[in-house]
Amino acid sequence: MDIYNLVSFAGIFILIGFAWVLSRDRTRVNFRVIGWGIGLQLLVGAFIFLVPAGAKLFLVVNDAVVKVLDSAGAGARFVFGPLALGPGQVGDGGEKSLGFILAFQGFPTIIFFSALIAILYYARVMPLVIKAFAYVFTKLMRISGAESLVAASNIFVGIESTLTVKPYLGRMTGSELCTVLTAGMATVASNVLALYVLNLQAQFPTIAGHLVSASLLSAPAALVMSKIIFPEKETPETLGLNVQPYYERDNSLFEAIISGANAGVKMIVGIVALLIAVLGLVALVDLMLSGLGAAAHWLFGFEGQWSLKGICGYIFYPFTLALGVPLDDAGAVSKIIGERLVVTEVVAYKDLATALENDVLQNPRSAVITTYALCGFAHLASMAIFVGSVCGLAPERARGIGPIAVRALIAATLACLMTACIAGTFFTKGSILLGT
Repeated sequence: MDIYNLVSFAGIFILIGFAWVLSRDRTRVNFRVIGWGIGLQLLVGAFIFLVPAGAKLFLVVNDAVVKVLDSAGAGARFVFGPLALGPGQVGDGGEKSLGFILAFQGFPTIIFFSALIAILYYARVMPLVIKAFAYVFTKLMRISGAESLVAASNIFVGIESTLTVKPYLGRMTGSELCTVLTAGMATVASNVLALYVLNLQAQFPTIAGHLVSASLLSAPAALVMSKIIFPEKETPETLGLNVQPYYERDNSLFEAIISGANAGVKMIVGIVALLIAVLGLVALVDLMLSGLGAAAHWLFGFEGQWSLKGICGYIFYPFTLALGVPLDDAGAVSKIIGERLVVTEVVAYKDLATALENDVLQNPRSAVITTYALCGFAHLASMAIFVGSVCGLAPERARGIGPIAVRALIAATLACLMTACIAGTFFTKGSILLGT
């Protein structure tokens, strides 16, 4: 273990301390949640990074995800031909790849994985797995069954996780509602996770395993940060109880495939709309900032990075150092982590892939830590989506949800950074998990 591993370990408590400073009520922090939350993450991290059996399981999971992704591309290649061929791939007719094209290679995988998740729900596999994780969270941390269920569900699915506690949303406490929003934004859906794998697989062979690992770590991290930022003052209706997940089961396997695929299409439309709108607005803001920068340089001789990415990079630089990122890479990594808050994790992962391709990052641990830090929907657009989902299912919660949502976004961002600290604590340069 070198100095950077120790820095990452210390970063866990630095982030917790920062969350405590921002807490709504510092006198009511639940130390049982904090203790078990950190403990579960350390256990999972040690098993994956240090235990030989865990490392082998990690590689098996990575290879399985890659093979499933290859199967997901079969339909896209039939529909789009050479456009669906990933970098380095050759079609059955000898046609060569035109390079990575998000619309024809990334988005079709979302449809495939949405259908696959729907099949697992129909077969009652997914509810059983979610209930098992929720049981662990409820019993160890003594939180409500409803928020445990949401946190467990978010390991595997995205916005749909809110549906699992639909009957309880209207009667949840403010702290529970914050946890619901935090868990949603601190994690990623498995169907979108496939998109990140395609972005980074060429530069980072074991990216799939790391993203699955990050998904597991993010759930307890979300519970820890949520309960520090917004401690529980009331008594939740489902405190300590095991709650059955609410979901509408399809009538047949084929119906499940259809509904899953349609859900994937809706998600793609939402992602495309967000990327077009957000990136356009960011470009407009950057244009105005560059004008201010030019004026500042002319009047005062001040030079700096006058862009949203540059500003976010400055804000997240201290946090990046706390994650255990080497100094040589901290500047570049802080910009990538910071921009996620504005331009979504899809763009941030794409920029990480570009940085790796151009050898911008000097140390392999920087790539690993950044991968974990970005694995979550912790950005402004996602906050709006999750708030809209909650208000749609429980209209009575619309009043006063704004301040809770802002706190949830902060908690989710810190949870993602905490997950990166866990990875940085155990990762070593010679680890087989690097895949070099």
